[in-house]
Amino acid sequence: MKRNAFKQILMIFAVFSMLFSSVGCDKNAPAEEKDLSLQAVLDAGQLVLGLDASFPPMGFIDDENNIVGFDIDVAEEASFRLGVKLVKKPINWEEKEDLLNAGEIDCIWNGMSVSAARAESMNLSGSYMKNEMIFVVRKDSDIKSISGLKGKAVGVQSGSTAQELLQKSKIYEDVTVTSLADNVSLLTALSQEDLDAVFLDSVVAYYYIVSFSEDLLILPGNLGEEEYAVGFRKKDQALRDKVQEILDEMRQDGKLAEISVKWFGSDITTLK
Repeated sequence: MKRNAFKQILMIFAVFSMLFSSVGCDKNAPAEEKDLSLQAVLDAGQLVLGLDASFPPMGFIDDENNIVGFDIDVAEEASFRLGVKLVKKPINWEEKEDLLNAGEIDCIWNGMSVSAARAESMNLSGSYMKNEMIFVVRKDSDIKSISGLKGKAVGVQSGSTAQELLQKSKIYEDVTVTSLADNVSLLTALSQEDLDAVFLDSVVAYYYIVSFSEDLLILPGNLGEEEYAVGFRKKDQALRDKVQEILDEMRQDGKLAEISVKWFGSDITTLK
Protein backbone atom coordinates (compact mmCIF):
# COMPACT_ATOMS: atom_id res chain seq x y z
CA MET A 1 0.00 0.00 0.00
CA LYS A 2 2.71 2.41 0.98
CA ARG A 3 4.64 1.58 -2.20
CA ASN A 4 1.56 2.22 -4.39
CA ALA A 5 0.85 5.51 -2.63
CA PHE A 6 4.43 6.59 -3.17
CA LYS A 7 4.18 5.75 -6.90
CA GLN A 8 0.99 7.77 -7.20
CA ILE A 9 2.68 10.80 -5.62
CA LEU A 10 5.58 10.51 -8.05
CA MET A 11 3.19 10.32 -11.01
CA ILE A 12 1.29 13.43 -9.87
CA PHE A 13 4.56 15.32 -9.41
CA ALA A 14 5.71 14.29 -12.90
CA VAL A 15 2.45 15.47 -14.49
CA PHE A 16 2.68 18.89 -12.83
CA SER A 17 6.34 19.20 -13.86
CA MET A 18 5.43 18.53 -17.48
CA LEU A 19 2.61 21.09 -17.37
CA PHE A 20 4.82 23.85 -15.98
CA SER A 21 7.61 22.96 -18.39
CA SER A 22 5.29 23.17 -21.41
CA VAL A 23 4.01 26.57 -20.32
CA GLY A 24 7.52 27.93 -19.93
CA CYS A 25 8.71 26.58 -23.26
CA ASP A 26 5.74 27.40 -25.50
CA LYS A 27 7.37 27.99 -28.87
CA ASN A 28 4.17 29.54 -30.18
CA ALA A 29 4.14 32.32 -27.55
CA PRO A 30 4.55 35.70 -29.26
CA ALA A 31 8.02 37.19 -28.94
CA GLU A 32 8.37 40.76 -27.74
CA GLU A 33 8.42 43.05 -30.79
CA LYS A 34 11.79 44.73 -31.27
CA ASP A 35 11.76 48.53 -31.62
CA LEU A 36 13.42 49.27 -34.97
CA SER A 37 12.14 52.84 -35.28
CA LEU A 38 15.54 54.49 -34.93
CA GLN A 39 17.26 51.97 -37.18
CA ALA A 40 14.56 52.43 -39.84
CA VAL A 41 15.28 56.17 -39.99
CA LEU A 42 19.03 55.57 -40.10
CA ASP A 43 18.64 52.97 -42.86
CA ALA A 44 16.40 55.31 -44.88
CA GLY A 45 18.87 58.14 -44.39
CA GLN A 46 16.08 60.59 -43.68
CA LEU A 47 13.69 61.83 -41.01
CA VAL A 48 10.28 62.77 -42.44
CA LEU A 49 8.78 65.68 -40.50
CA GLY A 50 5.09 66.52 -40.79
CA LEU A 51 4.10 70.16 -40.36
CA ASP A 52 1.43 72.79 -40.89
CA ALA A 53 3.33 75.01 -43.33
CA SER A 54 1.27 78.06 -42.35
CA PHE A 55 2.40 78.33 -38.73
CA PRO A 56 4.99 81.12 -38.49
CA PRO A 57 7.44 81.36 -36.86
CA MET A 58 7.51 77.65 -36.02
CA GLY A 59 7.23 76.37 -39.60
CA PHE A 60 6.07 78.16 -42.74
CA ILE A 61 6.79 78.87 -46.42
CA ASP A 62 8.84 82.02 -47.00
CA ASP A 63 8.88 84.40 -50.00
CA GLU A 64 11.33 82.13 -51.83
CA ASN A 65 9.03 79.11 -51.37
CA ASN A 66 11.29 77.50 -48.78
CA ILE A 67 9.95 75.89 -45.61
CA VAL A 68 11.60 77.72 -42.72
CA GLY A 69 11.01 78.47 -39.05
CA PHE A 70 12.21 77.87 -35.51
CA ASP A 71 11.13 74.23 -35.39
CA ILE A 72 12.59 73.65 -38.85
CA ASP A 73 16.00 75.00 -37.81
CA VAL A 74 15.98 72.84 -34.68
CA ALA A 75 14.92 69.75 -36.62
CA GLU A 76 17.56 70.41 -39.31
CA GLU A 77 20.28 70.53 -36.65
CA ALA A 78 18.92 67.43 -34.91
CA SER A 79 18.82 65.52 -38.20
CA PHE A 80 22.40 66.60 -38.98
CA ARG A 81 23.57 65.27 -35.63
CA LEU A 82 21.61 62.07 -36.22
CA GLY A 83 23.36 61.69 -39.57
CA VAL A 84 20.27 61.82 -41.77
CA LYS A 85 18.53 64.26 -44.10
CA LEU A 86 15.46 66.17 -42.92
CA VAL A 87 12.45 65.82 -45.22
CA LYS A 88 9.81 68.52 -44.57
CA LYS A 89 6.32 67.36 -45.49
CA PRO A 90 3.41 69.85 -45.31
CA ILE A 91 0.26 68.10 -44.10
CA ASN A 92 -3.36 68.77 -43.29
CA TRP A 93 -3.12 69.43 -39.54
CA GLU A 94 -6.40 67.65 -38.85
CA GLU A 95 -4.94 64.45 -40.34
CA LYS A 96 -1.60 64.57 -38.52
CA GLU A 97 -2.08 61.53 -36.28
CA ASP A 98 -3.55 59.41 -39.08
CA LEU A 99 -0.55 60.24 -41.29
CA LEU A 100 1.85 59.50 -38.43
CA ASN A 101 0.31 56.11 -37.65
CA ALA A 102 0.14 55.25 -41.36
CA GLY A 103 3.93 55.72 -41.57
CA GLU A 104 3.78 58.62 -44.03
CA ILE A 105 5.72 60.81 -41.60
CA ASP A 106 8.14 59.93 -38.79
CA CYS A 107 7.21 62.75 -36.44
CA ILE A 108 5.03 65.82 -35.96
CA TRP A 109 7.32 68.76 -35.24
CA ASN A 110 5.62 72.11 -35.65
CA GLY A 111 4.52 73.94 -32.52
CA MET A 112 2.38 70.99 -31.47
CA SER A 113 0.69 71.60 -28.14
CA VAL A 114 0.82 68.98 -25.41
CA SER A 115 -2.55 67.63 -24.30
CA ALA A 116 -3.74 64.59 -22.36
CA ALA A 117 -5.27 63.14 -25.52
CA ARG A 118 -2.04 63.55 -27.50
CA ALA A 119 0.04 62.10 -24.68
CA GLU A 120 -2.25 59.07 -24.81
CA SER A 121 -2.12 58.58 -28.58
CA MET A 122 1.49 59.61 -29.28
CA ASN A 123 4.96 59.27 -27.79
CA LEU A 124 5.88 62.87 -26.94
CA SER A 125 9.28 64.44 -26.42
CA GLY A 126 9.93 66.65 -23.42
CA SER A 127 8.30 70.06 -23.79
CA TYR A 128 10.64 72.69 -25.24
CA MET A 129 8.58 75.91 -25.24
CA LYS A 130 5.66 77.52 -23.38
CA ASN A 131 2.90 79.43 -25.10
CA GLU A 132 -0.21 81.40 -24.16
CA MET A 133 -3.59 81.12 -25.88
CA ILE A 134 -4.73 84.66 -26.73
CA PHE A 135 -7.14 86.75 -28.80
CA VAL A 136 -6.04 89.14 -31.57
CA VAL A 137 -8.21 92.02 -32.82
CA ARG A 138 -7.76 95.00 -35.15
CA LYS A 139 -6.32 98.14 -33.59
CA ASP A 140 -9.37 100.14 -34.65
CA SER A 141 -11.74 97.62 -33.04
CA ASP A 142 -14.08 98.58 -30.20
CA ILE A 143 -13.11 95.31 -28.48
CA LYS A 144 -10.75 96.14 -25.61
CA SER A 145 -10.97 93.01 -23.45
CA ILE A 146 -11.93 89.35 -23.64
CA SER A 147 -15.31 90.16 -22.11
CA GLY A 148 -15.92 92.54 -25.02
CA LEU A 149 -16.00 89.61 -27.47
CA LYS A 150 -19.62 88.81 -26.65
CA GLY A 151 -21.67 88.65 -29.84
CA LYS A 152 -18.57 88.87 -32.07
CA ALA A 153 -17.23 86.61 -34.84
CA VAL A 154 -14.15 84.71 -33.63
CA GLY A 155 -11.88 82.60 -35.83
CA VAL A 156 -9.84 79.56 -34.75
CA GLN A 157 -7.75 76.92 -36.54
CA SER A 158 -9.65 73.69 -37.12
CA GLY A 159 -8.20 70.60 -35.46
CA SER A 160 -6.05 72.66 -33.07
CA THR A 161 -5.83 72.71 -29.28
CA ALA A 162 -6.92 76.35 -29.57
CA GLN A 163 -10.22 75.11 -30.98
CA GLU A 164 -10.57 72.57 -28.15
CA LEU A 165 -9.80 75.20 -25.52
CA LEU A 166 -12.19 77.74 -26.99
CA GLN A 167 -15.00 75.17 -27.08
CA LYS A 168 -14.49 74.47 -23.37
CA SER A 169 -14.33 78.15 -22.35
CA LYS A 170 -17.14 80.19 -20.81
CA ILE A 171 -17.08 82.64 -23.72
CA TYR A 172 -17.78 79.98 -26.36
CA GLU A 173 -21.57 80.27 -26.13
CA ASP A 174 -21.40 84.06 -26.50
CA VAL A 175 -19.46 84.23 -29.79
CA THR A 176 -19.91 83.04 -33.36
CA VAL A 177 -17.02 80.72 -34.21
CA THR A 178 -15.49 80.25 -37.67
CA SER A 179 -12.89 77.51 -38.20
CA LEU A 180 -10.30 77.71 -40.98
CA ALA A 181 -7.41 75.43 -41.92
CA ASP A 182 -4.54 77.69 -40.80
CA ASN A 183 -3.73 80.75 -38.72
CA VAL A 184 -2.46 82.86 -41.62
CA SER A 185 -5.85 82.58 -43.33
CA LEU A 186 -7.55 83.54 -40.06
CA LEU A 187 -5.37 86.60 -39.50
CA THR A 188 -5.83 87.68 -43.11
CA ALA A 189 -9.60 87.40 -42.66
CA LEU A 190 -9.31 89.48 -39.50
CA SER A 191 -7.37 92.25 -41.29
CA GLN A 192 -10.00 92.22 -44.05
CA GLU A 193 -12.75 92.63 -41.42
CA ASP A 194 -14.31 89.24 -42.15
CA LEU A 195 -13.71 88.33 -38.49
CA ASP A 196 -13.76 90.39 -35.29
CA ALA A 197 -11.07 88.37 -33.49
CA VAL A 198 -8.82 85.32 -33.82
CA PHE A 199 -7.95 82.89 -31.01
CA LEU A 200 -4.48 81.40 -31.40
CA ASP A 201 -0.98 80.82 -30.02
CA SER A 202 0.85 83.89 -28.72
CA VAL A 203 4.14 82.94 -30.45
CA VAL A 204 2.34 83.00 -33.80
CA ALA A 205 0.49 86.22 -33.04
CA TYR A 206 3.57 88.17 -31.93
CA TYR A 207 5.58 87.10 -34.96
CA TYR A 208 2.77 87.81 -37.43
CA ILE A 209 2.00 91.26 -36.04
CA VAL A 210 5.64 92.38 -36.00
CA SER A 211 6.44 90.92 -39.42
CA PHE A 212 3.30 91.45 -41.46
CA SER A 213 0.45 93.35 -39.87
CA GLU A 214 0.92 96.15 -37.36
CA ASP A 215 -2.79 97.00 -37.64
CA LEU A 216 -3.52 94.11 -35.26
CA LEU A 217 -3.07 93.88 -31.50
CA ILE A 218 -3.30 91.27 -28.74
CA LEU A 219 -6.02 91.61 -26.13
CA PRO A 220 -4.93 91.57 -22.46
CA GLY A 221 -5.20 88.19 -20.74
CA ASN A 222 -5.38 84.64 -22.03
CA LEU A 223 -7.47 81.49 -21.79
CA GLY A 224 -4.59 79.31 -20.70
CA GLU A 225 -0.98 78.28 -21.20
CA GLU A 226 0.34 75.26 -23.04
CA GLU A 227 3.62 73.63 -23.99
CA TYR A 228 5.07 72.42 -27.29
CA ALA A 229 6.53 68.96 -27.88
CA VAL A 230 7.52 66.67 -30.76
CA GLY A 231 5.15 63.77 -31.46
CA PHE A 232 6.21 60.26 -32.51
CA ARG A 233 4.31 57.01 -33.00
CA LYS A 234 3.41 55.45 -29.66
CA LYS A 235 5.63 52.41 -30.28
CA ASP A 236 8.65 54.36 -31.59
CA GLN A 237 10.45 54.69 -28.27
CA ALA A 238 13.96 54.27 -29.69
CA LEU A 239 13.54 57.11 -32.20
CA ARG A 240 11.89 59.36 -29.63
CA ASP A 241 14.66 58.77 -27.08
CA LYS A 242 17.45 59.45 -29.59
CA VAL A 243 15.89 62.73 -30.75
CA GLN A 244 15.37 63.72 -27.11
CA GLU A 245 19.03 62.95 -26.40
CA ILE A 246 20.07 65.23 -29.27
CA LEU A 247 17.75 68.03 -28.11
CA ASP A 248 19.27 67.78 -24.63
CA GLU A 249 22.74 68.08 -26.19
CA MET A 250 21.64 71.15 -28.16
CA ARG A 251 20.36 72.73 -24.98
CA GLN A 252 23.62 72.06 -23.17
CA ASP A 253 25.94 73.30 -25.93
CA GLY A 254 23.90 76.46 -26.60
CA LYS A 255 22.63 75.63 -30.10
CA LEU A 256 18.98 75.59 -29.03
CA ALA A 257 19.34 79.03 -27.45
CA GLU A 258 21.10 80.33 -30.57
CA ILE A 259 18.19 79.28 -32.78
CA SER A 260 15.68 80.80 -30.35
CA VAL A 261 17.50 84.15 -30.39
CA LYS A 262 17.42 84.11 -34.20
CA TRP A 263 13.61 83.79 -34.29
CA PHE A 264 12.43 85.42 -31.07
CA GLY A 265 15.21 87.80 -30.04
CA SER A 266 15.88 85.86 -26.83
CA ASP A 267 16.03 82.31 -25.51
CA ILE A 268 12.42 81.37 -24.74
CA THR A 269 12.96 77.60 -24.81
CA THR A 270 12.06 75.63 -21.69
CA LEU A 271 13.93 72.36 -22.20
CA LYS A 272 15.88 71.59 -19.02
